[in-house]
Amino acid sequence: MEGAVSWNTVTRLGEAQILLPLALLVAAWLAWCMRERATAGTWLGLLGLAIALTTVSKLAFMGWGIGVTTLDFTGLSGHAMFATAVYPMLARIATTSGSTGQQRWAVALGVALGLLIAMSRLAVQAHSLSEVVTGCALGLAASGLALRWHPIAPAPAMPLAPMILLVGLTVVPWQLPPSLSHQMVTQLALNLSNRSHPYTRRDLHLNTKSQS
Repeated sequence: MEGAVSWNTVTRLGEAQILLPLALLVAAWLAWCMRERATAGTWLGLLGLAIALTTVSKLAFMGWGIGVTTLDFTGLSGHAMFATAVYPMLARIATTSGSTGQQRWAVALGVALGLLIAMSRLAVQAHSLSEVVTGCALGLAASGLALRWHPIAPAPAMPLAPMILLVGLTVVPWQLPPSLSHQMVTQLALNLSNRSHPYTRRDLHLNTKSQS
């Protein structure tokens, strides 16, 4: 029971209701406080594309049953995508005045946190391995390409940034109600497909058995 509770705690850090506003704050900080408008714009564009692809993959399955049975794939993991897209960038701007080595370690820790959140989706049995891996790949592409294409220049120290981030990650998630993003995407899929019930993972495997 304790293990299950801890994984449920970790998985909340990947919710869209937490990371989407956080991403907008990071982008605003990059654009106006650090004058890194190209980085902010590129990152938001890549993140928007990742969100669109993730949403479409979920709609395709829940509304029309489009998935990959052999991979147990019913749609990209949104938690894995958001976590690996946002936390590495967040870690990078928190250490903008540090050395190159410190910045790389910070990004690596951001990636590690994102991967831990992705693992939590497996632990709570919300996603299959293929859904988590593809979600991570998409999220890492968004954060990694933005940082590679537009390296962030050194900036004055921001002593309060790490403390603000720590407080935010330890307090804010637990004050929010459970995320309704899954229910919203499910309802959208039903509206678009004119179905009364969404396709489920069980349906994905039942269809294959009935055809064999």
